[in-house]
Amino acid sequence: MDKVKFVLASNSPRRRQLFGLGGWNFTVIAADVDETPFENESPRDYVIRLAQAKALAIQPRAESDAVIIGSDTTVVDGNEILGKPVDEADAERMLKQLRGRVHQVYTAIAVLQNGKMVTELSVVDVPMRDYSDDEIVAYIKTGDPMDKAGAYAIQHPEFQPVSVLEGCRAAVMGLPMCHVLRALSQFEINTSADVPAACQSLLKYDCKVSPAILSGRGDPPIKFN
Repeated sequence: MDKVKFVLASNSPRRRQLFGLGGWNFTVIAADVDETPFENESPRDYVIRLAQAKALAIQPRAESDAVIIGSDTTVVDGNEILGKPVDEADAERMLKQLRGRVHQVYTAIAVLQNGKMVTELSVVDVPMRDYSDDEIVAYIKTGDPMDKAGAYAIQHPEFQPVSVLEGCRAAVMGLPMCHVLRALSQFEINTSADVPAACQSLLKYDCKVSPAILSGRGDPPIKFN
């Protein structure tokens, strides 16, 4: 594995931290792509398209045999895609829309090497707690919501917007590592690290879906709640 050149097509510190659980040496090349949804584009198609676009966008800047990992995450309420808020009022609107209800987080992974592309999709049901208007205002003042899809981060230590999560917490943070492992297996790439255990230790949660994902049941991309 020391000879494999990994490139993460994201400048997100959360994705860097999660990908680092694999124990691989990797570099980061941020991908700059237009994230505007197409007209009538489904959330599934949207995140898969952007994950693939990010991997392809940095390919000319990576070494020819590099393994490139692109990813995209979006918050979906019903069939509405909630991207990053344009301003504080937009962040407030999103947080009020989501509170006390269950929405979905879609995360797509695209692994690219030598022209071969493998794509994975994670869909997680996310129940938000019934936080107050004052909590929303205080959270927005931290600035944290402004670069987050849906205007929140599940891991924020003070706001803690999510009540009880049954699905993949890493997916909500932007990089479902069991899906990454499953995609990399299509390239005969693995790791000696116990990634599921490391992920659960880092994020402090008991994951109930990793065995099903890693077993490869179903044809990717596949939905795991």
